[in-house]
Amino acid sequence: MAALGTIRGKGPLLIGIIGFGLFAFIAEEAFRSCEATQNDKRQQVGEVLGEKISVQDFQKLVDEYSEVVKMQQGTQSLNEEQLNQVKDMVWNTYVQTKIVEKEADHLGLAVTNSELQNILKDGTNPMLLQTPFVNRQTGRFDVSALQKFLADYKAQKGANPQLAQQYETIYKYWSFIEKTLRQQILAQKYQSLFAHCLLSNPVEAKMAYKEENEESKIELASFPYSTVDDSKIKIEEADLKAKYDELKPRFQQYVESRDIKYVDIQVTPSSVDRQSIQKQFNAYSKDLAAAADPTDIVRKSTSLTSYLGIPVLKTAYPFDIADRLDSMSVGQTYGPIENKQDNTFNVIKLMAKQQLPDSIQYRQIQIGGTTLAEAHKTADSIYSALQSGVDFEALAKKYGQTGEKTWLTTTQYQNAPSLDKDTKEYIMALNTLNPNEIKNLTMGQGNVIVQVIDRRGMVNKYTAAVIKKTIDFSKDTYSAAYNKFSSFVSANQTGDNIEKNAAKNGYRVQEANDVTTASHYLANIHSTREALKWLFEAKEGDVSPMYECGDNDHLLVVVLDKIHAIGYRSLSDSRVREMVKAEVMKDKKAEALIAKLGGVSNMSAAKAKGAKVSVVDQITFAAPAFIPATGASEPALSGAVSASAKGKFSKAPVKGNAGVYLFKVADRKMRPGKFDEKTEEQKLRQKIAQYAGNFMNELYINAKVVDNRYLFF
Repeated sequence: MAALGTIRGKGPLLIGIIGFGLFAFIAEEAFRSCEATQNDKRQQVGEVLGEKISVQDFQKLVDEYSEVVKMQQGTQSLNEEQLNQVKDMVWNTYVQTKIVEKEADHLGLAVTNSELQNILKDGTNPMLLQTPFVNRQTGRFDVSALQKFLADYKAQKGANPQLAQQYETIYKYWSFIEKTLRQQILAQKYQSLFAHCLLSNPVEAKMAYKEENEESKIELASFPYSTVDDSKIKIEEADLKAKYDELKPRFQQYVESRDIKYVDIQVTPSSVDRQSIQKQFNAYSKDLAAAADPTDIVRKSTSLTSYLGIPVLKTAYPFDIADRLDSMSVGQTYGPIENKQDNTFNVIKLMAKQQLPDSIQYRQIQIGGTTLAEAHKTADSIYSALQSGVDFEALAKKYGQTGEKTWLTTTQYQNAPSLDKDTKEYIMALNTLNPNEIKNLTMGQGNVIVQVIDRRGMVNKYTAAVIKKTIDFSKDTYSAAYNKFSSFVSANQTGDNIEKNAAKNGYRVQEANDVTTASHYLANIHSTREALKWLFEAKEGDVSPMYECGDNDHLLVVVLDKIHAIGYRSLSDSRVREMVKAEVMKDKKAEALIAKLGGVSNMSAAKAKGAKVSVVDQITFAAPAFIPATGASEPALSGAVSASAKGKFSKAPVKGNAGVYLFKVADRKMRPGKFDEKTEEQKLRQKIAQYAGNFMNELYINAKVVDNRYLFF
């Protein structure tokens, strides 16, 4: 009982302790929940119609499309700009697909397998013509070739690994085409259904024909707004507010954006750096001049232009190098010379210049064996048989090959990063053999017997050793720039101080407006993703850390100047205010000019009021009239002219984009031609289809799209 009394005596304290413990528990769980939510957000690339896509799923789509692009372009890798284009395409396709799928599901629209098969059988869809299954004779997609490939793909799964990999690459490519084709067809079905909700009719067709083809010729009296002095126009805050309310829909934005001020410096080579690279190139020039084979010299120099050691077209070389080749003699070394356009030093040695075919038709038989000696012996036997007149293809089939004729063009190999000795010998043989000549080539892994069938397009080809290197800054130069800029950033931790002191330190403050999360770069500077991530977490007035960015040659500091939330830009926004003020200025000038023109009823009176009088013809209702006197297009004038009878002077001044106008309709006639009801209705349907294509804008807004790609890409 004593213990119980003690507990009761400490009741308030105990309640407090328990209460604090419960609060701590709840707070901890809330913190964990918030942390989990934040972690979840960090893994989401974006959201469409409430459905999130993770970075892993989005990356799979990017990888898939990247492989397609690489296959289409015949390249092994994509540069940063190409990858950004891929990411944009993938994101836009993903968003559009999700939006269309939802709308189509509500309407019961789908793409059936039979529909897809009909499109494959028809074979004219442009996407199908980008596949390897196009019949060369008809130029159409061949569905039987696809079916054969799919059957072979299943059969090849346990076969030769290299062959299986080739099949897998083509299979993935086709899978992407099929998926994209289904998405495209569904979008077309939805758009077509939407377009058919808007109808054309004979009455509308006749009106449209008249609006497009009835031309008016007018005498025009122009009173440009520029003739009214701005200083004579008084604008009140109430005027701006009223005009803002009128134009408010123009200032709605559906994505948050941010305005920044920033200081960016690009580190450039010092005079000492330039002298050092000049000295280095003087040595390269001497080495190249003395070398019979420049392969090792070019390789060790880490030149931007590789040396293949075979004849290629001028187009294989950079423009500045190609321009020099014809003026050089074989064996001559030229340079060092600076190219300011690409910021490089260059030295060239022309090794050879030859007239050779641009295209070569050939066929070949590859010979291997358990040993090289066996391969050589077999090759000698085959070569002797061919020399004695044995049929090439028949002999090739005997050794498990087709021996079919193939074309090789210079562009297929001239941009290779490097070529081994066997490949060089092989290409040189094809370039130099005469038609029907056969050669037995001994290679590292066996023999290849080649026969040139045809040679076409004799052109100049060049073998040139080129050392091209960027004039770059040294570590000392970069360190000096880094230390100076770092000191500036450390000493100026507010936006105001940065703006105040930038010029004193040799820097310039720049601006970038309306930056969104869809941006790949901040201020068009490469490798600024970290700065973007900072920007969309920062508050107005915050100053960023100093970033090393660009191509390892930029230093950047950013000030978040303004956040523009989703919704309507306010009148306090400087750019909105300027737009509104310009419209109010135009309205008040128009009022002043119209008041001045009271009672004017003919051209003489208008001219007396200071009008610029001219003749303007070919005015139609369907297109805005262009007025040379004011340099503006004036839709309002086109409408007023069409509503006025021939020979009549305008009933009232017309307020336009760049001035006030009075006019007299001097003549009106129809353009040559005959009204065709069916043709005009078809034109109207095409216009309607274009208008219907704008439905995606409205659907996009309603989809509440969230784009967080800046966090990851």
